[in-house]
Amino acid sequence: MTQSLLSSAQIRAARALIRWSAEDLAKHSTLSVATIRRAELMADVTAMTVSNNLAVRRALESAGVEFIDENGGGPGVRLRKQGGSSKKK
Repeated sequence: MTQSLLSSAQIRAARALIRWSAEDLAKHSTLSVATIRRAELMADVTAMTVSNNLAVRRALESAGVEFIDENGGGPGVRLRKQGGSSKKK
């Protein structure tokens, strides 16, 4: 199973969804803040290495983000559905 590389917009949107700063993402992915900021400044595809891309993906996914691959509507992000916590009682 090959995971697609994240776009800069996906990274920015994912951080916004979980209210993480670039510093938060750097800490959770064990990358530098400069690497995160450079990746987010790109127009589309980041210049991150495959291993850095994977570190960012794993950090954001462990925080509850799901990445949506290109499927005709463009790549995107969403929050993972919370299982087991229902508001109804």
